[in-house]
Amino acid sequence: MANKRLLLSAGGVAAALLLAVGANMLSDRFLSSARVDLTEQHLYTLSPGTRSVLGGLQDPITLRLFYSRRLGAEVPMFGAYAERVRDMLREYVAASGGKVRLEVLDPEPFSETEDRATALGLQAVPLDQAGEQVFFGLSASNQTDDERSIAFFQPDRERFLELDLTRIVWELSNPRRPVVGLMTPLPLNGDPRAMMMRQPQLAQPQVVMTQLRQQVSLRDVALDAQVIDPEIQLLVLAHPQGLSDATLYAIDQFVMRGGRLLLLQDPHSEMQAARTPQGQQTDTSSSLARLLNAWGIEAPTDHVVLDQRGAWRVRAPGNDRVQAVDYLAWFAMSGDSLNRQEPATAQLEQISLGSAGEVRRREGANIEFTPLLTSSAQSATIETDKVRREPNPTRILADFRADGQRRVLAARVRGVLHSAFDAPPALAEGQERPENFPAHRASTEGPANLVVINDTDMLDDRFWVQVRDFFGQQVAQPFAGNGSFIVNLADTLTGSDALIGLRSRGESLRPFERVEAIRRVADAQYRQTERGLQERLTATEQRLRELRQGPAAQPGERNRNQVVITPEQRAEIDRAREEIAATRRQLRTVQLELRRDIDGLETRLRILNIAAVPLLVTIFAVGLAVVRSRRRAAARA
Repeated sequence: MANKRLLLSAGGVAAALLLAVGANMLSDRFLSSARVDLTEQHLYTLSPGTRSVLGGLQDPITLRLFYSRRLGAEVPMFGAYAERVRDMLREYVAASGGKVRLEVLDPEPFSETEDRATALGLQAVPLDQAGEQVFFGLSASNQTDDERSIAFFQPDRERFLELDLTRIVWELSNPRRPVVGLMTPLPLNGDPRAMMMRQPQLAQPQVVMTQLRQQVSLRDVALDAQVIDPEIQLLVLAHPQGLSDATLYAIDQFVMRGGRLLLLQDPHSEMQAARTPQGQQTDTSSSLARLLNAWGIEAPTDHVVLDQRGAWRVRAPGNDRVQAVDYLAWFAMSGDSLNRQEPATAQLEQISLGSAGEVRRREGANIEFTPLLTSSAQSATIETDKVRREPNPTRILADFRADGQRRVLAARVRGVLHSAFDAPPALAEGQERPENFPAHRASTEGPANLVVINDTDMLDDRFWVQVRDFFGQQVAQPFAGNGSFIVNLADTLTGSDALIGLRSRGESLRPFERVEAIRRVADAQYRQTERGLQERLTATEQRLRELRQGPAAQPGERNRNQVVITPEQRAEIDRAREEIAATRRQLRTVQLELRRDIDGLETRLRILNIAAVPLLVTIFAVGLAVVRSRRRAAARA
């Protein structure tokens, strides 16, 4: 009997081992790519946009991953990321129905595979001091030998992995791109004066232009154009300054003929101001008022919107005791400031603006006006001159009073529009009209579609992206979704929006909103109290001079009104000094309460993170033990 029980036990153990091994083999065979994506934006799950692109492929596409195993062995971080890239590429193959082919190659030193990777434009990175080079890039091609590549996979861009891969597949499957025209005086394609200014980094185009060229065929349009090329589907007009009537007419008629318009004007262009020689006065505003007013839109440039929520922290003036201050004219928009019903902004997390103005629908205008970007209720306006000429962030914050209104900064406009001209304007002396000059149109045949943004600084790199050098390769790391916003608008205005969902979920900045709200409120209180203190100090000092010296004498005349301070005046001086001391204590209290609120919230979060999980596990274990003991007691009964 004992031997039989022993054999049964051994057989049970063997069966259990076989079952475990079999289960592992089956799971490795059929469930190797299965995973649960617990990130809020599902960054590790193929999006509907990617599946749509892969499902619509007509011709095969080949993806070649060049990965040096030596890189993963020496730098484990790259080894883990390489596995992530391989898994993602395998999912592309599975979702494409056989249209996507994957090759994984190891370019060993002095091999033909290494020569091939170099010929395809992939980047070789030195691994050690001996000079051994490694690769970690991707080359893709279609049947017509069009090629796209990722020179080197950066772990910092892991959040953008799906976007980068899907964009390559989409470009290879859609060789014909929409034609977009760019009309601007801003150096968006690089500043030709960069070498003279001894700032070679300014010679590089803005990142948003690079991203736009990846999606569309971009053409420059002259600032004195009399006709917009009819092949252009979308005109991007950025910072329209001093345009002639002939050029305004060309833009007007382009819209009347059904062309799409993306307009970015500005009350104050920070990009232009930063590139203006110091001491030289120049007009930094731009407006298309003549056309916009005729189309039922207002975009004034005499005021700039301030927004306390999301305000940028900048360096305070040199004599300021606090080193950083909120500059309310520069702010990041997030949450309900972005229209979640519009494809261009639905999934964006944050957009940064600088010295932006309002956009409004004119009273009685028969147009569809859809806000895209809206300020928070913690906003107000300020005269543009106060931010154009030596802006003082501390003074602006001290004078700031939110009025509870929300202001539209960017809007989509649809509807039948009427021309701002009755006929083509007269040309300047010596000018001639081009051949085949189109006939005048008084209105659009159908609903026009345009987007109006009262800010151009969202195109400036410094407001949304950091560009760093990686062994000679420029790597862009966005901290806001400005580039995605502009490219999304181009997609929607030209009719191609397959990548919007992917591009939008790439920027996943997660600020500590509650901590920021506490800090901003306390900082505003501090600045306002400080402003009042400075005013009282100035008044008190003036009063002290009057008490000690009497009224000011005329130049060259001895002051005969000098008096001796009386006990009553001394008491008044002492009261003023006590008031100053009390106000200083109030300032210190405001700062102390700011740190107390933030430190208290930080302490609660630490307790929650450190103690909550073990506590929940303990409660679950105790509860499970109680349930089991009750079941055993019930079974015995």
